[in-house]
Amino acid sequence: MKGFKKLILLLGDIITLYLSLAITLLIRYPAGEFDFYFQSHLYPFSLIFIAWVVIFYLSNFYQYSELQNRFVIFKRAAGAVVLSGIVSTIAFYLFGQFFELTPKVNLLILCAVFLLVNWAWRILILNIFTAGAAKIMILGDAPLLNDIESYIRGNPHAGYQIAEKIADIRGNDVASLTKTIKEKKISTVIIQPNIAKDFSTLKTVFQLLPTEVNLVNAWDFYELLFEKVPLKNLEENWFIEKISTHRPFYDAFKRLVDLFLSATSGIIFLPFSVIIAFIIRATSSGPAIFKQERAGKNGKAFTLYKFRTMYNENQGPLWTEEKDKRITAFGKLLRFSHMDEIPQLWNIAKGDISFTGPRPERVELAETFSKFPYYEIRHIIKPGLSGWAQINYKPSASLEEAYEKLCYDIYYVKIRSFVLDLLIILKTIKYFLPITANDKK
Repeated sequence: MKGFKKLILLLGDIITLYLSLAITLLIRYPAGEFDFYFQSHLYPFSLIFIAWVVIFYLSNFYQYSELQNRFVIFKRAAGAVVLSGIVSTIAFYLFGQFFELTPKVNLLILCAVFLLVNWAWRILILNIFTAGAAKIMILGDAPLLNDIESYIRGNPHAGYQIAEKIADIRGNDVASLTKTIKEKKISTVIIQPNIAKDFSTLKTVFQLLPTEVNLVNAWDFYELLFEKVPLKNLEENWFIEKISTHRPFYDAFKRLVDLFLSATSGIIFLPFSVIIAFIIRATSSGPAIFKQERAGKNGKAFTLYKFRTMYNENQGPLWTEEKDKRITAFGKLLRFSHMDEIPQLWNIAKGDISFTGPRPERVELAETFSKFPYYEIRHIIKPGLSGWAQINYKPSASLEEAYEKLCYDIYYVKIRSFVLDLLIILKTIKYFLPITANDKK
């Protein structure tokens, strides 16, 4: 359901882009010449629109948290359109001969028209999602179900509405449940976790199948809403059923992509690396490259490389603190731009890490975090330069925050795929762009 709604938003954006282009050309040219100008603009703007859609994604256009009210929608849309316009202008003037167009007024009008048309579209779809919310029934009183209920009530635009909540199903027979489902037009029933342990309850829920409702385990529904796993509510049988430790084709192809991207990126960043290394050595004593032992696949330690951003041999907390005095002036710039990560391309080429995966922790921190239940699961795959936890949650500075990131890491381990890896890479790019780089959904 959630993926389908994101697809609707994407298709709506594509349609409004071309509609805005058509409106722009109708404004600029006589009606009799519209066909000619539309044909001449269609191909170059189709290429530009690909970049626009990517920028929309990086601007959190497809996160429900950004659809709460009209002001938030307009603010997010305006920022994305301005950046898209800048990127388009640069592309048209750098590659004008390729596009055979260098639009000025047309591009400006397009940005204004699209902002208004897309804003109206998103207000419409927000109302549709809210008005057409799927009605659900919650069976049980587990804390996990309370989290789900709280989210749905606070985010009606997500497209769900709680029609009924029954804390103790044992006081209800199949007939009364069926009657409630039909009367309130309930389409989905969220079931208490570990229902299989209560045979009588399981039998009652089983008999609801003829009502044609969707019976969804609370674990799965939680993942759908929050895009992370409810770690504290899981048991070993969940990992046995849900986690795949070996995917030969995926692993082999991902390794080829890592080798290709690390080699090409290494060549591109080589001149910058020389300059950065020189500045580090000139502004503070010590080596330019910082080495640190990190926990890799299966917990095996390896040496991770970064440009040094702290004063040499400066001891302190394992976590970097806000306004940390150990960081050099140039180191702050490197961290802000994430250019200190460049040497990790060598780690990727060696096979220590991948471009995507759970971020490798310091060996000392990994030993501390190993006390978390199921922490070892994040180590069954190769760690990454960037991961699902990094693009969805702030850097951890406490055990509680590290545990929260673990919920995202295990979610990635469970559903890892080529598409998810691409989305992570795209979202990582936003840290290098001026579009709400520090926003978290």
